[in-house]
This record gives sequence, C-alpha cells and structure tokens, in this order.
Amino acid sequence: MSTYGLPPPLLVNGFARDLADSLVVAVNTTVAVAGQLYTYLPGHRILALYVRASYQNDPYRTLLEVGLIVFMVWYVLREKYKPGKKNLELPLSEKEVQELIDEWEPEPLVAPLSDVQRMDLDKAPIINGPSGPKVKLADGKERLNLASYNFLGALNQESTKEKAIAALRKYGVGTCGPCGFYGTIDVHMELEKEIARFMGVQDAIVYSQGFSTIGSVIPAFSKRGDIIVADEGVNFAVQIGLRISRSKVKYFKHNDMADLERVLQQVAREHRAKKNKPLTRRFIVAEGLYIDHGDICPLPEILALKHKYKYRLILDESFSIGVLGNQRGSGVCEHFGIERDGNVDITAATTANSVGAAGGFCCGTREIVEHQRLGGQGYVYSASLPAILAASAIEGIKYIESHPEQLALLRGHATVFRAALRKNLTGGGPPAMVDIEGEECSPVVHIRLIGGGGGDIAAMRSSSSATAAVAAAAAAARAEEDRVLQDVVDEVLRNGVLVTRAKYVEDHDAMIARPRPSIRVALSAAHSRKEVEKAASVVSAALKKVLKARR
Repeated sequence: MSTYGLPPPLLVNGFARDLADSLVVAVNTTVAVAGQLYTYLPGHRILALYVRASYQNDPYRTLLEVGLIVFMVWYVLREKYKPGKKNLELPLSEKEVQELIDEWEPEPLVAPLSDVQRMDLDKAPIINGPSGPKVKLADGKERLNLASYNFLGALNQESTKEKAIAALRKYGVGTCGPCGFYGTIDVHMELEKEIARFMGVQDAIVYSQGFSTIGSVIPAFSKRGDIIVADEGVNFAVQIGLRISRSKVKYFKHNDMADLERVLQQVAREHRAKKNKPLTRRFIVAEGLYIDHGDICPLPEILALKHKYKYRLILDESFSIGVLGNQRGSGVCEHFGIERDGNVDITAATTANSVGAAGGFCCGTREIVEHQRLGGQGYVYSASLPAILAASAIEGIKYIESHPEQLALLRGHATVFRAALRKNLTGGGPPAMVDIEGEECSPVVHIRLIGGGGGDIAAMRSSSSATAAVAAAAAAARAEEDRVLQDVVDEVLRNGVLVTRAKYVEDHDAMIARPRPSIRVALSAAHSRKEVEKAASVVSAALKKVLKARR
C-alpha cells in the first residue's frame, strides 16, 4: 500500500488488462451470436451485398440509413402522447379562474370601421325593386339611376326576361357542379360559341363569376418567375390576379407609353445582365376602358411595343365591350380598327355590364382556351354559371349586335353630359374647382376635386422619405375629400338622381397608386337626352352648393 492509500501500479495495470480481456470476449461472443442469428434471416446474403456495395460507394449513406432505422425504432417504441394524461398546469381556484375571465378581452372578428367606411355604410341607398334606368328606393321615391353599369339598357329588355324565364323552367336554378364534371350543359357551349363569334376569335370559355374571371386568367398563364408589366390604373379585380400569380410585376404610369417603353427596356437590361438567363414568360396587362379613370388605353401604341419587345398582351375589356366600337360594340379593338386575332393574345371580360347578365369569359386561340379548362382556378373549382344567366348573356350579345344605334346614342349621352356639366359649372370654360376625367365618348365619368389634397397615400407609405406625419396628413386630407364628395352625392340624391362615390379598397397594395376620390357617373343608352341633361344640371348644382358652403 502506498503512502496515499492507492493500490500499487502493478495491481492497477493487471485489473485493466483483465477488464479489457473480458470486454473483448463479450464483444466477440455477441458478434458470433449475432452472426449466427443473421445467417437464419431470409435474404441475408442479398442484404450483405447491398450494405457492402453501399458502404464502398458512399459510407455516409450507410450511416444515414442506420440513423433512420434507429429513429424509426425509437419512434415506434416511445411513449405515445395522450391528451389529459399529464396535467402540467398548476391548478387554479375558482376565484383565480374568474379573475382571468374578467381580464380577458377578445379581439374583434373584423377590424373596426374607419370614419369613411362608417359613412359609406350609413349613406348607402337601399333599392327596393329591380335595377334599371330608374330605380325605386326604400323611401318609395323613384330616382334616375346613374350609378349602375347598364350601358346599353340590355338588362331591362323583354326578350332577355323571356329567355331567362324559359331557361329557368327548362334547366332549373343551376347545376351546382363544376364545369369540368357535370356542370356544363348545352346552353354554356352555345354561349361560348356566341362569344367567340362576336369577338372574332377562335374560341371562348365561360366563367361563373365576373369578378374572379381576370383573377383566374392571369395566374393560369403567368407563374412565379414570370414577368408582368401592368398599367398602374388597372382595376381591383386585375390587381387580385396580379397578386395571385406571384409573378414579378412592374408597373408603368397610367396610359404613359413612354414610361411603358422605359419599363420594357429596364426588364431587357436586367435580363441581359444575368449570367444564367432563365426562360420566362412576359406579359403586358391593360384595360380597354379603365373603370377607375374613364379613359381608353392607347392600343395601337401598346401593340407596337408588344411586338417590338416580344411580349404577350392580356386585355381586360369588362367595361369596353358593348361600349366601344362603331358597329358591333366588340370593344377597344373595333374602336381602333384593329384585328383582335394575332394582336391581343388573351381577352377577359365580365358579362355583367353591357350584356345584362352575370359571369365572365376569356377568349383567344383554342390553345389559350383549352389550357384554362384545367388551369383556370375559377373555372375548375367553381360551380358553373346558372343556365338562366347563360341564356340572358346570349340574348344580351344578340341585342348589342342588333341595335348598333344604341352605341351611337350612348356616345352622344357621354358628350352631352360632359358638355352640360362644364357649361353649368363655369359657363363653358374649364371648371375652377372640379376636374371632369375620362374620354369624351366614355360613359364612365369621374368628377374629382382640384387641389383636394387626397393624394396617393399608398405611395407615401412606401416611400422611405415620407414620415408618418405626412402619411397621416394625406390620409386625413383624403378622408375630408371623401366627405365633401359624399355631401355632393347626398345632395344629388335629394334632387332625384342616384350617383355614387368611387369606392377603393384601403391599404390593398402599396405598390400601385390608388386613384384620388371621385364621384363616378355611369351613363346608359336607356336614358333620354332630356334625362341626361337634367342629371348634369343636378350634379353641377350640387357641386356648386356644397363647394360654396365649404369655402
């Protein structure tokens, strides 16, 4: 025994050797037994060859497989979780539970309404009866309707009502099935043929919802990584389609062809700068008649740039079909005398405006249409258009073609209304405080205040130089401008004419410029010239009265 009570070194070394020998014997015995057991397994030779080849080629793969086997064994043998088996929470008394309940404040299911939203809800007129050139409100009084999109008056034709009633008796209220399964019937196919013939293209496809048509068409063709160059004045439905597509979207200034070419050149430079150039699809997206501005897209210039830079063109003609065109009213292509086939690749529109029905359609080549029967989400996953509406749409298209005089009458109403409005406001000169926006032939008229202060809040918020105070001031100015225009709308309503403020979705997308507040007037060929002049007089008088009181 040493001085410190430790065993001599020889005893320690001997004990270590004995322990090591015992471990070696145990390991060899275990390996021998495992080897004997392994020889009894069926297919052990094949497994041995697989392990040997796998280890020789990639030893890390063998380690990974062993780890996965160990994990699987652990996962199967581990203790399963059973709700309520272990109560890890501290027990609370009834008093403590009640205190927690009293302190809890649930979040609202929807965000609280802003002042402008509350005003819109409180001021919304309630129509009691069918829509038409004149409507009866809940107070029992009749008003001249300049708020609904019934440009040609097709909605109120007796022939449309008769066809709708006959379809209702024959087909019922709807198939309640998607188009690709058992939702398509003969009236849908007839409508698609009528649309293709009317638009002068190879084929067409019918959607059951007008708003979701363009929102399904754009993502059906443009995917992640593709490039879309869009006008910043496109309507809300187009914006939804651009967002859903997850493509790279670039905007150009509204109807500014110089800015469009600048964006196209920028895209070309960025593409040339990339070393590994991916193959991408490229689209230009525009509207035939911009509903948020009342003006027409310069289609010849867009087509020139489209062909020059090798893009495809997606055109939303929801508000130009049945409005633009000298003979047939087939849209902006007819307005400019341009063949649609070979120039406009994809045309989408709703049948809820001039056609006097509901739903929407997309038309183009047969390949464009057939792709949407499996790739258009609004077509594949939605119940088909009720037959009563499909029959109404067929009759509406026939009405547009058989009444070309209605197109000229509608353009005349637009010119008369704008001229009368300017004359009543300023005696023939330019309005001092009001801007009348839109093409002279457009039935959509936007009346905006000059210097109202309701600027582009979305652009201010996205700008790094804008402060929170500036954005808040712009929001307050826009809200005040909305209140002034609503006062005008209320005054117009009291004098027998129904118009509306243009509504926009707040904070929808900070990438594009939201239009300034406006009063939107939708003219119809179903009105008489005298009614149009009366409406212009009422609107101008209301503007004068409200703006004078606000000075």
